[in-house]
Formats: sequence, C-alpha cells, structure tokens
Amino acid sequence: MDNEQNLAEYVLSQDGIIFRGSYKHPIPTAWNFGQFESGILDVCLRILDMNPKCLRNPGKDCSGRRNPIYVSRVLSAMVNCNDDKGVLLGKWTDGYEGGVSPMFWRGSVEILRNWDTQACQPVRYGQCWVFAAVACTISRALGIPCRVVTNYLSAHDTNNNLVIERYINENGDLVQSREMIWNYHCWVENWMTRPDLKSDFNGWQASDPTPQEKSEGVYCCGPIPVKAIKEGELLSKYDAPFVFAEVNADVITTMRKKDGSTSKVTTTTVVGQKISTKRVGSDAREDITHLYKYPEGSDEEREAFKKANHQNKLLQQQQQNQGLHLTIKVTSDMRQGCDFDVFAVVTNNTESDKKCRLYFGSCAMSYSGFLGENCGFKDLLNVELSPGAERRVPLRLNYSKYGGVLTEDNLIRLAALLLDYSTGEHILAVRNIVLENPEIKVRIIGEPKENRKLAAEITLQNPLPEPLEGCCFSIEGANLTGGRVISERVGSSVGPGDDAKVKIYFTPTHSGLRKLVVDFDSNKLCHVKGYRNVIIGK
Repeated sequence: MDNEQNLAEYVLSQDGIIFRGSYKHPIPTAWNFGQFESGILDVCLRILDMNPKCLRNPGKDCSGRRNPIYVSRVLSAMVNCNDDKGVLLGKWTDGYEGGVSPMFWRGSVEILRNWDTQACQPVRYGQCWVFAAVACTISRALGIPCRVVTNYLSAHDTNNNLVIERYINENGDLVQSREMIWNYHCWVENWMTRPDLKSDFNGWQASDPTPQEKSEGVYCCGPIPVKAIKEGELLSKYDAPFVFAEVNADVITTMRKKDGSTSKVTTTTVVGQKISTKRVGSDAREDITHLYKYPEGSDEEREAFKKANHQNKLLQQQQQNQGLHLTIKVTSDMRQGCDFDVFAVVTNNTESDKKCRLYFGSCAMSYSGFLGENCGFKDLLNVELSPGAERRVPLRLNYSKYGGVLTEDNLIRLAALLLDYSTGEHILAVRNIVLENPEIKVRIIGEPKENRKLAAEITLQNPLPEPLEGCCFSIEGANLTGGRVISERVGSSVGPGDDAKVKIYFTPTHSGLRKLVVDFDSNKLCHVKGYRNVIIGK
C-alpha cells in the first residue's frame, strides 16, 4: 500500500466507525481500536504465540509470520475461541451469564487486556462486529493495513450450494434453520499481495473471524481476494464459496402448510446490499459493493455467475413476477418509545380484477435473524383490487406492544404475505426496520490540550413514556482516557422527556484529532452509542 492517506487510516488510526443498523438505515457506531495503547502490541504477539500451529511447531510458525497471508488466517481463527485459546466467545441468544452483552463493548482495548490478564480465557461475549473490530486492532498493531466491512442482508450458506433455503408457515413467519440471512454481518479486509495467486488478486483480502463454518477443520475464514469474489473465481484460496454466497446467494422461500404440503413463494430478497466501510479521512460511509459485485443484470455479473456455477440466480432474474406486486413502506420517524404506522402496499399490474388475502405481521428480531415475540399483526381475508389499482394497508406498532419484547438490536421484522385466490400464488415481502435511539450530546468544557484535564458534559433525553432507572454513561478514547473506561452514574431516575446528564473528567495525552466514544445504559434503554470528535492542541 503506497498511499500515505490510506496508510494513516488503515494502520495508524486508533479509532473508527463500524456500520450497523439496516441497509435502508445504516447506523455508524464509533469504535476505539487502540492498537498503540500501552501493552496492546504485547497482547497481540501473545495471541500469535498461543495459536495451535505455534504450540505444535514454534519454529515453522515464527517463520510463517513474515507472510501476511499466514498471519491473517491465524488471526481469523484466534479472535474466536472455538478451537483454541482464542480471544472471544460468541453468543447470539439472550442471557449473558458470566460475561457481558456484545453491545457493552466500545473498543478493543478492554477485551484484549481482559484476555491477557485472565490466563488466555475467552472474553464473554462477542458478535460479528466485535470479532471484526478486535481483528482490526490486532492487524493494525502488527502493521497489516486493515478495515472493518459491513455486508447488509448477509447470507449464511451452510452447504456451499449458493442457495439459502428458507421455510415459512402460512402466516409468513420464518421457520428457523441453520441457513439464515443476517440483517448485517461484519468482517475485515487486509491489504496484501497474493504471490500464491495471480497478480490481479493483490489488494484487499476478506477475512472473517466470526465462527460460522469450519475451514480445513478450524473455525476460520479467508483471506480471499475481494476481486476473486467479484469475478466468481471460487477455486481461489481461501473459502471463496462461503464469502461469495454471503454477497450473492439466491434465496428460495417455501411455505410449509398445516396439512404437510409445501409450495414455492415469490419473494424479491436480494442479499449483499450496501457493502460498507468508513471512508478514508472521514466518518462518512463508503459504499464498496462494486468491489464485490458487478451491477445486477450486467453482462459481467452473468459471466461471474457462470464461472461460479450460480445458475439459480440467473434463472431467478429471468422469472421476475409481473402480476401482483407487494412491498412494505415505512415512515421516516421510527423512534424508540413512539407509536407509528408501517404499510403493506399491494399493486395489481394485471388486466384482471384480483381478490386476495393479506397477512401483515411484525415481530422482534436479532440482527443475526433469530425471531422474537409478536409486535402486532392484521389478517385481511378480502382485499379486492381492480386492474392497475393500489391498496395501502397500515399496521400500527405501539410501544406498549413492542417495548417489552424488543431485542438489544432495536430490530423489528415486518412480513407481508399475499395470497392470490385466483392462482393460488403466494407473494412474500419482508423488511427489517431499526428503531432509532435518542442522540447522545457531548459538550467539551475547557480548552482541549494535551496533559490538561477536560470535562465532557454528556446528556441524553429519555424518549420513553416511562422513567429510566440505573442510568450510567461510560467513555473511552485512544490518547484521551489513559487506555481505560471511565463511567459516571446519574444520581436519580430520569422521567419521560427529561434529560440524563453527567460530567466526566479526563486528561488527553496526545495532540491531534481524537474520538471520544460514549455509551449509555439503563434498565429500559440499553447500550445507546454516541461519540464526539475532539481536536487536542499541543
């Protein structure tokens, strides 16, 4: 990597932005990588020393460390603890006994220090963005350019057939299976040459430390050239079919009826949306979908699919339904604590009158696709549409219904299932919505200079129609908080519409542009994230 700006971002920058939320509403989350904080490099080297290849043959492993291909593959295995004394234990279901929610973390420093001081016992718990962020910290500490990437509507293909087979019941509810579509999934890219492959494949290499499937008997994934994914070159090392499926898999939805019979359902789910990373020198989102995929329907895309033997996708593109059309529309104002409407929109593109049944439901959902409790539904048995007509059906989502069942991800899955009585065809539309958390406001008090104490006045307005108890703000930031997390509790409960406010003191140690990462937690409103960029003078 020759570009100095890129090196400053992908090796030297100690903080960054990870994108979460949904492809319709990407949410930037600040992260403190902290690769140059005291002792972190030693921890990263210890991680390499604890990998099973080193324990079996230290000499061969140490020789391999001059090769970033080898190092990044080792790291993708060692950031998770599934096969070794790795750093993080993953958990994707409720209940975090013996640890903390993955949403708790604001940076990598505390995670790496906990692993180091606890005799290499796994830190509990992580999910994909935490695994990716820790891998990014370690890569940058070792001098390998690295960035965190988010793939929205990310497919988890368990059998390498490039097809996600989903089953629903007659209400449009998903029947859980190992093959799922995650609302988003994060991995890392490392920049390196690939002398083991053709020269076109130098540059960004995708590597995924989240334990999903085994590769060569170990839970790891990559590195695989991003260019190989785009070109459909699935024989390239390593794990090309799995990553190709994450961004390109076909989705086949089948309805299982009460009588045991099944029928195919028409749906328009497209995986691999708005693949995102932080832009160099800015907190803005950079869309890098074009690095992974050719434009949909293009000749180049068809050629890549042919190379990958992805005939299902080509066939699906030729068979788009032109009759009834079903989609889900939402309002721009979907905030935690509010009541709001969402809409199923049915359009009759045929020249005949249509009579249909519409089931429109909602339920809480985790970002990895696990479904929770119902948040409201309606079942209309007689929806009539004349040729060219459109019907807009509202569904009211009330805080009194969703507030107690919402997951930490603030996600609600909307599903509309339409039955055309005349043809027996089922059409499914699905949309995942993210409820917005309130903004955390940070005001810096004092002149920001290195080695001079500053105060951050931090406020958050309670958006819920009920009081918040146990309110606590926490901050951290590379070269701002001395490599530690500083927390301050609010002295009393915070009523509806009132402000939670604290003042936290910290002493910056280095000049330059720094990122103060903030977390708010309470009994009803958990793990709200915010940040403030601060320019520290000399």
